[in-house]
Amino acid sequence: MQRVLEPEVMDTSEEAVEYDAMDFTEVNTAFAKHAIDLSPQSGLILDAGTGTARIPILICQQCPQLQVIGSDLSKNMLLIGSKNVEQAGLQKQISLELADSKQLPYQDGQFDMVISNSIVHHLPDPLPFFLEIKRVLKPNGAIFIRDLIRPDDEATMNAFVESIGTESEYDERQNMLLRDSLHAAFRLNEVNEIVQKAGLEGVKVYQSSDLHWTAERKYTEIH
Repeated sequence: MQRVLEPEVMDTSEEAVEYDAMDFTEVNTAFAKHAIDLSPQSGLILDAGTGTARIPILICQQCPQLQVIGSDLSKNMLLIGSKNVEQAGLQKQISLELADSKQLPYQDGQFDMVISNSIVHHLPDPLPFFLEIKRVLKPNGAIFIRDLIRPDDEATMNAFVESIGTESEYDERQNMLLRDSLHAAFRLNEVNEIVQKAGLEGVKVYQSSDLHWTAERKYTEIH
């Protein structure tokens, strides 16, 4: 099945509200838990494509010694994210910033960790994003990126959408969004190739579920 691009930014307030209303609790909780396993005990994390900041909130609730900058290209996502952060009382730990992940406004080696959930399939070409990760990350920094994997064919994709949509009680539009995302996603070999091209060393790329790939590297202490 060939890759079909979807819009890079979900930026209408309706889209942002709808996205925030979709129940990703289980997925986000698993993501946050794994991110904490790979992260330093204290330090600064970048969450690229943070959306409505659900993942930084879950991380910071468990790790008061971590700081997170959540960046996103969607103003409306960040508006909802700010309310979510405020509601959680985590304004001192989490700051949200409007930024393009392909051209990050951060210094070289600024972050101890970069995380990203489901941003890669939105990018026409993800290589600039992976090069930026390498640039803004400390040489010993942790990486945790997860995204959807493109199914082999339409039939497999439709079966996935049907089973997930039924389980999560998605409406027709939410099913369509999921189908578009799967169509725009990458295969495992494509992700491996991008990671290698970006020169990111020690990153393990693997299929982490029926629907997801993961690229990760644990933080290493420098003594």
